[in-house]
Parts: sequence; structure tokens; C-alpha cells
Amino acid sequence: MKSSVLAAALLSAATLGLAACGDRAAEQPAEAPEGVPGLTITNARMVLAPVEGNPAAVYFDLAYDGDRNVALNRAHVEGAASASLHEYGEWNRQVQMQEMLPLVLTKGDRVSFEPGGKHVMATDVSPELQPGGTTEVTLTVSGGDKTTFEAEIRGPGEER
Repeated sequence: MKSSVLAAALLSAATLGLAACGDRAAEQPAEAPEGVPGLTITNARMVLAPVEGNPAAVYFDLAYDGDRNVALNRAHVEGAASASLHEYGEWNRQVQMQEMLPLVLTKGDRVSFEPGGKHVMATDVSPELQPGGTTEVTLTVSGGDKTTFEAEIRGPGEER
């Protein structure tokens, strides 16, 4: 008898708890802003390599006017097996390409990802990505916020 009363009490308490959860589910969650607040990308283009199978490069102009500092630390290119942030640096008195450290962005920063400088390297690019088309590029900053933009695809001999 005691166990029947205890079971009924527990069942009542669980029902009230679930009812309270149901009220919360009816509330609309606050929408997160799309993209990284204050981050603007312009002049985006992906240049395919002259030799099939070699990596492609993505270039663009970045402007940051956000209120908090962020660090750009990852990239993804739709249609590529992998993508990474690269730049040129000197090692052993030779200039060479290297993976870029996270890029800290503060309000007012303007950064060009351009030939001979910072760029996104896209490897194992799908043959479906052809000049004249577009692909999506996603940049991720510290904290996980992401901005996605379209990049025009250009052939190897076209203006970079």
C-alpha cells in the first residue's frame, strides 16, 4: 500500500514537471544573429590551379566593425575536401607559404586576402567547380560564430 501511494505521488510530481517543460517549449527561442556581427566580406573569388589536382586559392577583402575582438581561425570551402588559412612568411631566409595563425580582428580592421599574401587554400577541389560558377566559403571565428559568403570561381589564367 505504501509503495502505491509513493508511486502515485512520484507520478503526480513528474507530470507537473513535464507540464512546466511544456510551457517553456511554447516560448520562441531568441534567434541568433546570422553570421559574425560586424564582419563584411567583399570581392570574393576562388582561383583554380593551372594544374589539375593542385590546390585552389580563395581571395577576398574583409572589413570588421564588431564591438568585440574576435579571432578568425578556420575556413571551409564547399566542394573542397579541406580548406585552411595560409599566408607567406620567411623561414631560414626564404619566403614560403605557411598555415596562418588565428587572425585577431578589432573594430575598424580591414584585411585583404590577396595573391602573395593571406588566402584560403582549398585542396582536392571537386571537378564540378568550374570557372563562371560560384561556391560557398565559410569563415569561423573564436567562439564558433560563422560567416558564409559566395565566391566567384575563376580559371587559372583569369585575373586573381
